[in-house]
Amino acid sequence: MSSAPKLSWLIEPEQLYSCFDDPALLIVDLSDPAHYGDRHIAGAVHIDYAELVRIEPPALGLTPDEAHLSALGSRIGLSPQRHVVAYDDEGNGRAGRLLWTLAALGHQRMSLINGGLHAWEAARGPLELAIRRPDASRYLARFDHPEAIADKRYILDRLHQPDLALLDTRTPAEYAGSDLRAARGGHIPGAVNINWTSALDPQRQMRFQPDPVLRALFERQAVTPDKEIVVYCQSHRRSAHTYCVLRYLGYPRVRGYPGSWSEWGNDPSLPLEV
Repeated sequence: MSSAPKLSWLIEPEQLYSCFDDPALLIVDLSDPAHYGDRHIAGAVHIDYAELVRIEPPALGLTPDEAHLSALGSRIGLSPQRHVVAYDDEGNGRAGRLLWTLAALGHQRMSLINGGLHAWEAARGPLELAIRRPDASRYLARFDHPEAIADKRYILDRLHQPDLALLDTRTPAEYAGSDLRAARGGHIPGAVNINWTSALDPQRQMRFQPDPVLRALFERQAVTPDKEIVVYCQSHRRSAHTYCVLRYLGYPRVRGYPGSWSEWGNDPSLPLEV
């Protein structure tokens, strides 16, 4: 296998097309399974989003164990040498969850297609209908980079620390508790709210907003690069996208809380604000 192509964290469709035939690329589609069968980027393998999360009711978005992720990575032909390019067809939240998971496993080579499948189609990139059966690998998943993950104990221990910014990426109604999706409404004490869709440009196939717009969006809420940022939503799909945005902007310390509000909001022992 050739060495992996030099691709940045966020890439445009044209950048992918320039190295499209490189065997070190592993293009992964996180769209709904039925949509993948309708059309997908030529050569892309598919992961059902349900394979990326572990559900222990009421918590909906927990991280699967290493054995599960080892089997999943082996099935799609993943190896540390391959450059993973992820996308989906609904704003890249699912694709973001894959990249966050890979970051927690210490994978170094990965990119998100800006705008996902719709941007690829607008650029007239090649599509196919055929279901890809990738050559299996022997992938060994290890959570070697726990600095990408925050759990409820980690957050409790650091609540109100001046160098921590808790970022709730749900809708304002969920944040305020008027849209109730757990036993309790509200948010983690001290968290600020930025709806994940604020980072997306609907006029450009849901690409990231321009850099100055993104930086101003976060800085207005004191989500600044000098702090450690913990992002969460209901099940760490929307907030996984925000994790990718912050990584793209060069924030050095970003964690995702996989349990998110489905865990925190259903645990009466944990503090909250409304």
